[in-house]
Amino acid sequence: MSIHNNGTFTFLATTDISARTKGRAISTKDFEKGASVGWVPANLGIGPLGHIVDGIPYDATGDIRLVADADATYEIAGIPEIPTFSLSFANLINTDGTPWESCARNFLKEAVDELRDRHGLVMTAAFEHEFTERHAKEATHPFSFASFVDGEPVGSALFNVLENAGVNPECWLPEYAPYQYELTVKPTDPVTAADRAILVRDIVRTVFKAYDREVTFSPVPVASEGGSGVHVHYGLYGTDGEVVAFDPDGPGRMSRIASQFNAGLVKYAAPMTCLFAPLTVSYERLKPHNWSVAQAFCGEQNREALVRICPTNEADGRTPDKQFHFEFRGGDIGANPWILMGMIIRAGMAGIEENLDPVPVVTGDDYSELESQDNENLPASLKEALDRFETNEVVRSWFSDAWVETFLKVKRDEIQHLKDKSIVEQCEVYANVY
Repeated sequence: MSIHNNGTFTFLATTDISARTKGRAISTKDFEKGASVGWVPANLGIGPLGHIVDGIPYDATGDIRLVADADATYEIAGIPEIPTFSLSFANLINTDGTPWESCARNFLKEAVDELRDRHGLVMTAAFEHEFTERHAKEATHPFSFASFVDGEPVGSALFNVLENAGVNPECWLPEYAPYQYELTVKPTDPVTAADRAILVRDIVRTVFKAYDREVTFSPVPVASEGGSGVHVHYGLYGTDGEVVAFDPDGPGRMSRIASQFNAGLVKYAAPMTCLFAPLTVSYERLKPHNWSVAQAFCGEQNREALVRICPTNEADGRTPDKQFHFEFRGGDIGANPWILMGMIIRAGMAGIEENLDPVPVVTGDDYSELESQDNENLPASLKEALDRFETNEVVRSWFSDAWVETFLKVKRDEIQHLKDKSIVEQCEVYANVY
């Protein structure tokens, strides 16, 4: 990604535990490779409700810096009434230039490097976002052409802004829930995919707002209605792009290393749940028979699996081997995309390094197979999920102690602030935040 010189500002961006994009803008004329601005460690403790939580390891002392990744710079142009500007994703560093212990983007970058260096694997990734238009009054119908047209002119404007920025949007469609849409992006490397996921969230909101329309990505925007997820597609390849995940004779057509990778995700799903579903209302979505995820298993042609083996397109003689990949279906908008992507890689590496048995594959919707597979239900609440994370030494070990302490206190503060609200009221709070 080349450095852009248009627009007054370049925004140096990070995203935090609350998965909200934050940062500082500098004059574009001053932007160059290695550009950085000051940042405050305690900012990590700003939760979704907008305040720095008390008692975290980071206080009013100390300084770090946001250093721009010039190769992750995007020019945003064409939004009505919004001047052209650029956004550059940034890594958090100490003032001596060393990586900051709680930088989420560096967490992902290190996982990508270790996957390559220790296992000879590289990954492709793509995020799918679902979101709901609020206050819409037109009749709505799942997947319909009428709902697609009702999305105009916002849909075309949004697609064009993302395309011109180099985000590579792939598909735009009305989804199943009332006034729900889905936007998918073409696969790329994991760090770029997570960067683009962050950018997509903010550009979608901004474009809709420019047309006096409003969206929410909340996992349950309205109690008792369909929810919105953030699904992560990922493929595993050798360092030169060679096929390593596909085995036509393996269960689910998975090779042993791919099966062990996915076994790691299933094994550590429960203690990871608070990382990929980190809002109190997330657990209203993670329920059986909800086209979501309530149990940790790997499924073939099953959209209630935590890890779905994706179908391949073999029409007109297409071969399945290089297109063979998987979908992690548990995530939602409360999850930091850098943490979500890095967590998938860390759990997968654990499956390989622990030499786990190949993950059992559930075919179709026959859940009776799960009874003999010792699969765990996922936690039923954020409180339970946090307890599972806190007591699991493996998953905790992926993060700095300070990050773990901050995360737990931010999330428990969130629970405390919302404990007297009904589920309907909690849904409204998150619909406004996200």
